[in-house]
Amino acid sequence: MRSTRTKLLGRGIALVTALPLLALAACSYGSEAKDDNSAAKVAAGSKKIDGLDSVKIGYFGNLTHATALVGNQKGFFQKALGATEAKYQIFNAGPSEIEALNSGSIDIGWIGPSPSINGFTKSEGKSLRIIGGSASGGVKLVVNPKKIKSLKDVKGKKIATPQLGNTQDVAFLNWAAEQGWKVDAQSGKGDVSVVRTDNKITPDAYKSGSIDGAWVPEPTASKLVAEGAEVLLDESDLWPDKKFVITNIIVSQKFLEAHPKVVEAVLKGSVETNKWINANPDDAKAAANKQLEADSGKALPANVLDPAWKSIQITNDPLASTLNTEADHAVKAGLLEKPDLTGIYDLALLNKVLAAAGESKVDDAGLGVK
Repeated sequence: MRSTRTKLLGRGIALVTALPLLALAACSYGSEAKDDNSAAKVAAGSKKIDGLDSVKIGYFGNLTHATALVGNQKGFFQKALGATEAKYQIFNAGPSEIEALNSGSIDIGWIGPSPSINGFTKSEGKSLRIIGGSASGGVKLVVNPKKIKSLKDVKGKKIATPQLGNTQDVAFLNWAAEQGWKVDAQSGKGDVSVVRTDNKITPDAYKSGSIDGAWVPEPTASKLVAEGAEVLLDESDLWPDKKFVITNIIVSQKFLEAHPKVVEAVLKGSVETNKWINANPDDAKAAANKQLEADSGKALPANVLDPAWKSIQITNDPLASTLNTEADHAVKAGLLEKPDLTGIYDLALLNKVLAAAGESKVDDAGLGVK
């Protein structure tokens, strides 16, 4: 037993195991990505890796998961996997993706740092490893300019975050505490009211006046701006070098041990995708939007897509030191006891792929497998 195992306060334990699962469709945990006849087809004559028929990959339908969106749409993952078929599932919340990983419904996933921390610590370090980075930034505090004109005006207002204890919820609670404001983390009540609202309905909540602003990821932030909100704060401005992890790549430890060559192939596809995204930002933006449309049935309009895309940095680096800081923020907010994150990272395969590609290795900030 880990002496510092995580304890979510009160009902906060539902963060990982018992929150209602949202928008479930083709499987128990998430909706299957739709086949839009994109480049992601198994190449004729290719071979299966380790004889494995398929690998199940999860991601969210938002732009901070651009690597997964573009890698799916442009076929980078499938090319790297040969005849081992890449199968995709779409999630709306971190807890449901963690459940899917634990149950074997997915093998690898793109996910935010807080669910990664919670999944790892709740399982006493036995469920997952973070094997790579994907994105930094793309999170903003957007507000109703008629009600909030400065940062101090946020006090006493109703601010939405996506979910109790999720990455943005933790960030906002930490920021509010730094302003000297007191907020009960579990209820969201205090000097500022934290209203946990699914990203899909946050724009409607803003239009109805039931919230005064939101601390949210892209493209939700830009959707609110399109409804008349204004950006009051970009979370990147709060971090050294304006970098902080917003999306990780995780894998089931069982799958990693059984099929390291398949995991390496997915990481190769991720590195190649990120290289292409950074070299072709406009084409990549269009590809991500095309996959969003295939998955959800609706593409983002240019006035949402363009500003949202600009605020996200695509990276192979998991920015491990910022993960540790985000865990500290959750502790300060009262959502976690101090977690032991030793072993949460296993970057050996990623660094092997990066070396083969002539790119610099990345660091695990001392939190790697010993």
